[in-house]
Formats: sequence, structure tokens, C-alpha cells
Amino acid sequence: MKVISDAGPCAILGLGLIGGSIARDLAVRKVRVFGYDTDAQTLNAARRARVISRVVDDSLEQLREARTVILAVPVNAAADLLTRAAPFLTGATLITDVGSTKGTIVARAQALGLGAKFVGSHPLAGDHRSGWTASRRALFLRAKVFVCGTRTSEPTTIAHAHAFWRSLGALPVNMSAQTHDAEVAYTSHLPHLLSAALARTLSRANHPRSALGAGGRDATRLASSSPDMWSAIVAANGPNLTRALDAYLKELRQLRKAASSGDAAAIHELFTATIAWAGPARRPKT
Repeated sequence: MKVISDAGPCAILGLGLIGGSIARDLAVRKVRVFGYDTDAQTLNAARRARVISRVVDDSLEQLREARTVILAVPVNAAADLLTRAAPFLTGATLITDVGSTKGTIVARAQALGLGAKFVGSHPLAGDHRSGWTASRRALFLRAKVFVCGTRTSEPTTIAHAHAFWRSLGALPVNMSAQTHDAEVAYTSHLPHLLSAALARTLSRANHPRSALGAGGRDATRLASSSPDMWSAIVAANGPNLTRALDAYLKELRQLRKAASSGDAAAIHELFTATIAWAGPARRPKT
């Protein structure tokens, strides 16, 4: 905790679920938090909650005083916001983001000459809810955070990023931007798309969510995630996600073939093959 409280003001650009939760954690630790958001009601709410001590206006000039700068906006807005902020980041010792894709923002930071003090971050602490009202303290406790440096990130900058996330209770892990985007296409983005596709299938077949059992509700929970955020993520990670979808479609075609032919043995083999990965089934609560 001492690391971030001694590091000077922290500016958070975007006070949604992730940015707002960071701001809440920092404020409790007596860090001066500068807040930026395009929604005036969000800024007012953050000030009323005494989470931010200063508002960053659209000029972004207040960023000159910040030592840590965190971009917590959708991935399709982060690179352009970083470009606008760049002239005012000469005093920053750590610049990072929290987006679900890393390739574009890391490349932009490098192109802007900010590579030495920029590392991309991706905390695995998302939720199907979004916005300031969904933010909360301790969101990052024991959450994995991928830390993705640029070609020229200084070792002290990477160490600063690790210390920052550890101070919030998170578990930072180094990973290249390219490896990150390829991995999360399977582990994060694909499950969201499948949940949305399942929800759409059920809706078009006139089956309301209220008709689902616990398993169906679990499988479709992610379908209520922010459309703006997830459309931007899919667009940013299209090639990697296409490969993940192709792999899933291959499995789905095999499942369809087995179901249409009444091949119980093939269906049984599919479930048997997944047990080792998924773990033993939990007994239902009585």
C-alpha cells in the first residue's frame, strides 16, 4: 500500500466498473485520485462518494500532475485517448490501461514515444454489470492481472505496474501483448460470444430466461454484458477470435452429427472427454 500512496496523484480515465473500482481502492488508501469520464453524472457521483479529489476535464491538461495514469475506457477508445493525453504525460512514471485486448494500445504507446513508461494491463475481474454503479472496493483481490510491456518498457516501469496491482490485492503476471490477445480469445472472449449466441437462440425460439434452470441461467449470464464494450473487444481481436470460433464450430458440428443420428456413444464420449478439464460435477444443493 505504501508504494502507491507515495507515488503521487493517480489519474483514472474512465470511471466504469474497472476504473471506478480502482478509484475506490485508491481513495481508501489515501491516494489522491484525479478522475475523467465523459458522463457528468458519473463524475458527480464519484465526487459525492469522495473517491476522486479532482476532475480531469476534456483538455486533459490536469494529467501533467499525475504520476500514475490509468486508461479505463473501452478498447476502441483507448488508443485515441492515449494520443490526446500524450502531451501531458511527461511527468508520469507509469501509464497503463485495463482493456481486454493489448495489441493495439501497446503499439500506439510505442508509436507515441511512451513505450518506456507504458505497460498494458488486463485485470481478470470483469462482471456482466458495468458502469460506476457496478464498481466496488476489493474487486481485484486475488484476481490475476496480465501485464504486457512494450518493446521498450523499462524494467522499473514493469516493476511499478506489478507493485501497483499487488497493492490492490491482485496477482500480476507478465505476458506479451500478442500472446495475451491469442489466449484471451479462447479464455475470455469466446465464452462471452457463446453465451450471447445461446441467449439469442433461446429468444428466437420464444423461450424466456425465466424458463431456464440453474445451468441455463449460468450459461447465459454473460449475455447481459455491455454491448458497446463487447462489440469493441470482438472488433479489436477479430483474427484471434475467428480461430477460436472455428475450433468451437468444429466441436459443435460433431455434436450435431451425433445428436441427429442418435449416437449416444459419441455423446457419452464427448462428456467423458471433458470431465478431466471441467472437474467433477458438483452435487446440487438440497
